Amino acid sequence: MTGSGEAMPVRILVVDDHPVYRDGLRALIERSPDLELAGEAATGGDAVALAETSSPDVILMDIRMPGMSGIDATRRILAARAETRILILTMSEDDDSLFAAMRAGARGYLPKDSDSADLVRAIRAVAGGDVIFGESIATRLQAFFAVGHGRPAAAPFPELTDREDEVLELIARGLANRAIAAELGISDKTVRNHVANIFNKLQVADRSQAIIRAREAGLGRDSDPA
Repeated sequence: MTGSGEAMPVRILVVDDHPVYRDGLRALIERSPDLELAGEAATGGDAVALAETSSPDVILMDIRMPGMSGIDATRRILAARAETRILILTMSEDDDSLFAAMRAGARGYLPKDSDSADLVRAIRAVAGGDVIFGESIATRLQAFFAVGHGRPAAAPFPELTDREDEVLELIARGLANRAIAAELGISDKTVRNHVANIFNKLQVADRSQAIIRAREAGLGRDSDPA
């Protein structure tokens, strides 16, 4: 915190093997007063090393790079610094890459052609603990889980309470904690407590893993509440 009580800027590590794209991200970060460039890397190996020395809050990670891929780099970085938030920025929107990124622990997945405003919003959301998907990717996720993944007749997670089931359903739909609180008429703190209990009972490390478990069980396929 600064002396005036303002929050410290979000420190960003940019990882991409294309210098021109890195230049664009750097310029975007420099235009945003609440963001700060922590460093740049052109390979997955360099990203792992820089994540250790520069302590970024958020890493903007490409997938396809020489040597170590962005997926492998994500896995290694989070094994050493679980608190780091990693947002994948890529032209590879195939299902295999998407689910590999989620399983590795990435907190979001956006196409590289996302506009600047959407990218800044995604960085801020990921830094705040949310999981973010670009609109086209979210649509594909919804379609993927809607095909051949019927909801079981029995409760998929009997260890959860009824309220935790409701919260998990909304997590699987992509709602952030504040939206869940508004939907259920409960406080943000209560939602956070439910989310922590869900993670513990499902033995998942973060929101993205919870979404995978929930959607594989058939949750989150209904339309969002009006």
